[in-house]
Amino acid sequence: MAAANEQIGIAQAAYYPTLNLSGSGGFLGTSALNWFTWPSRFWAVGPTLTQTIFDAGRRKAGVAIAQANYDATVADYRQAVLTSFGQVEDNLAALRILQTEAEQQRAATHSAEQTLDLFQTRYQGGVDTYLQVVTSQTAALQNERNDIQIQLRRQQASVLLIKALGGGWSTQQLPPV
Repeated sequence: MAAANEQIGIAQAAYYPTLNLSGSGGFLGTSALNWFTWPSRFWAVGPTLTQTIFDAGRRKAGVAIAQANYDATVADYRQAVLTSFGQVEDNLAALRILQTEAEQQRAATHSAEQTLDLFQTRYQGGVDTYLQVVTSQTAALQNERNDIQIQLRRQQASVLLIKALGGGWSTQQLPPV
């Protein structure tokens, strides 16, 4: 945005006249012996001021183009900021929802493990068939897999949140394994 703003100033500078200061000097003579005498030396210094009188709207169009480019850059910046805020909000909401889901899944996993213990005890006591134990093991395993999936989704949401916030973390801040 700063560069686009600078281009507006450059385009507006075309309205002002151009002032050049120049100078020249040297030696003039018909032979090399006359070059170093005072009458053969010359010099000139003078300013030059130029101003465009008619350009058929070229300068005005240049300023308008620079302002339009600036407006487009500002709009892109605003869109990037809004997208970033949206990503942050989405990931914060995802983390909150996944926290609730993880708590519910932990309770379901705990319940499935208790059911598995119950059926294993009943099988060892001869009350139930081994099919009940296998079914309970399958349910417990599926609940553990769901726990892991939710944990993975929470970690992915955390990474996306950090990315949306612009990073700012290092490997030293990770929990020990």
